[in-house]
Formats: sequence, C-alpha cells, structure tokens
Amino acid sequence: MFALIIAGEAIFLLPFILMRVFKPVIREAFLISDAQIGEAQALYGITAVISYFFGGFIADKWEARKLLSISLFLTAIGGFWMTLIPSIFTLKILYAFWGVSTILLFWASLIKATRQWGNKNNQGLSFGLLDGGRGFFAATIALSGAAILTFFFPDKGIEITFENKVQTLQYIIGSITCIVFLISFLTWYVLPKEEIKTNTEKEFQFNFKQAFSLMKQGKVIFHSLIIFCAYCAYKLTGVYGTYARDVWKYSLEEATYFAVSIQYIRPFAAIFIGWIADKFMPSKLLIPSFAILLVITIIFGFGFLENQPIFLSFTAFLLIAFGTYSLRGLYFAIIEETKTPIQLTGTLVGIISVVGFTPDIFMSLFTGYMLGENPTIIEYQHLFTTFTIIPIVGLLAALGFRKSISKL
Repeated sequence: MFALIIAGEAIFLLPFILMRVFKPVIREAFLISDAQIGEAQALYGITAVISYFFGGFIADKWEARKLLSISLFLTAIGGFWMTLIPSIFTLKILYAFWGVSTILLFWASLIKATRQWGNKNNQGLSFGLLDGGRGFFAATIALSGAAILTFFFPDKGIEITFENKVQTLQYIIGSITCIVFLISFLTWYVLPKEEIKTNTEKEFQFNFKQAFSLMKQGKVIFHSLIIFCAYCAYKLTGVYGTYARDVWKYSLEEATYFAVSIQYIRPFAAIFIGWIADKFMPSKLLIPSFAILLVITIIFGFGFLENQPIFLSFTAFLLIAFGTYSLRGLYFAIIEETKTPIQLTGTLVGIISVVGFTPDIFMSLFTGYMLGENPTIIEYQHLFTTFTIIPIVGLLAALGFRKSISKL
C-alpha cells in the first residue's frame, strides 16, 4: 500500500501540485496569467479524458507494476523539459503530453490495485489511506519546495529579482522531477508481480458493448456526477494560494506556505472520513461533505467575511478544504456499494472518470478567466458565487446514488 500511495501522488506532482502550491511564483517566473495557465491545463484535461476511457481496459489486461512504473518515468521526462522554463506554447504541449503520461497507463490501475488491497468491509479506509497518504506525501514535497523558495530568495527588505524567481523555480521543478524519476524505479522493484488471468466466461470479457451497457446504469451516472462535482472543488483549491497573495496581500513566501498548510488538511480529512465511512457507509458521508462546500462557498461568494479579520477567512478555507478532501477519500470507496465485479473495476473506473475528471479541461480555464489579470476580492467573490452550483449538483447526485444502490 505504501508503494501505491507514493506512486499515486508522485505522478501528479509536476502537472498539479507544482501549480497548486507554487502558482504565484510560476505566474511571475513564466510571465503568464491565470488564464494562460488555464489554457495549458485545459489541454491536459482533453488528452486525459480520452486516456481515462481507454486506460480502464488496459488496467484490466496488464499488471499494475509495469503500467505505473512506465507512467512515472514518462512524466519525469516532461519535468526535465519544464526546468528549461519554456514558452507558453511549449508549456501547453507539455501539459497535453502529461495528460496521456499520467492517466492512460496509470489511473485505473491505481484504483483497481487499491480496491484489491482492501476487502469489501474497509473500502473507506483503503481509499482514505490512499488519498490521505498521497496528500501527506504531496504536502511534504511542497513544504520542501517552499523551503527552497525561502533559501534562495533574498532576505526581507531586499528586492526579489526576476532572475531570483526563475532560478529558484528551476531548483524546485528539478528536485521534484528527480523524485518522480526515482519513484518510477521504486515502483518497479517494490510492487509485486501479478499474473493477469484471462477469464473465458462471457461476463468477464471486456469490450465496448459492455462498457456502454455500464454507462446507461443510474448508479454509474450518479457516481460520475459525484466525482465531477468533488473534482471541481479539488481544482478550486488551486486559487487558495493566489487568494492569499491577491486579497490578503501576502508575500510570495507567505502565500506559498499558506497553500502548503492547506495541503496538510488532506491526509487528516481523507483518513478520518474513510475510517468513519467503514462504520456507516461511504455514500452516506458524501452528503455532509457537499453541504460543507455549499455553506463555505456561499460565505465567500456573498462577502460575509469581507472586512473581517483574516483568521476567519483562514478558518473558512480550512473547512472547505476538509470537505473537499473528505470527498476525495470517498468517491472511489463507494465502488463496492455498486456491487461491480472486481474484474470490471478498471472498466468502470475508466467510464466514470471520463465524466468525473472533465474539470481538468475547463476548471483552470474557468477560474483564470473569472479572476482576470489583476484579481481583487470582487473577482474572487464572483468566482465563489458562480461555484455554488457545483455542491448543489453534488448533493443531488449523492442522493440519487443512494436511491439507485438501495435497489441492488
């Protein structure tokens, strides 16, 4: 399980965690706006969505050890490319490449291996450990990167030059890339070999007809919508650091450390909610998690914390992060409740991921255009107000899922 946790987050350090934590620095070192970053990540989303679907079939036919290791190795190659601080055009090509390298051979294999690791009575804990462990690893890597930022930036009172920002970011990207590269080899040697048995029974033959049959089931449709809404919330965490920079007027270092502190909510929330979920049912806890998101986005969107002490907004960010990361620990744990055969796990994951992770295409683009070039608290309020529709849809999908599985 440890190897799955480390590999499961290492694969996303470069395309996601790097941007989520160090976005304020990246904007200034690459000389790009939030909208341009969104355009690059939209290309990632397009190639990733295609990869999700076909990756499900691949996961059911080849062993996870090979698939995960190859994905990590290819992703690390892209990291070396990024250390050159390429143009925005080249950065877009890189993100499109990462959409394939991080998903096609990786994602469904990871989820299937995690489901196999846990039994039917501790799926909440299994996926809570996976996402919580991934969160702790990501936060620790981010904290190390923030330390590099502090080490290379001049002392307070001395102007931080453009060269300081570029050089420091290159050290951060290079360090993370080396970590991903090493973990690709660790995964190859640590994960056990598995024999993929081809079942000749008709019910376990994987084909497009079977996939389209799954797509039409209500439980699968609601499951896809749950992941979609939860993942939109997760993508929104990318603006937490820039909010601190733009609204609270934090320095680059302070904004980065704030973004890192939010990351440490993830392991606590995912593991705690997973443990609780196994005592009840994972799907039951989706409802309060979405409710937290709805309340906090309303608070931010309608400016209830405007002109209030910063610690109140800080607390609100901790709460919305808790709700978001709780959902991450739950949305694959509910697979067991659908009573889908283990042999079809990869195929099912591929199907629900096609819809569930489409926010990779538009969320960064959406937030970038909503915030504009020089966002103020007004732009952030508009963003949160518009976002309130997402937890509402999530609540309805969770209720629909509960109703659909009650018939099984």
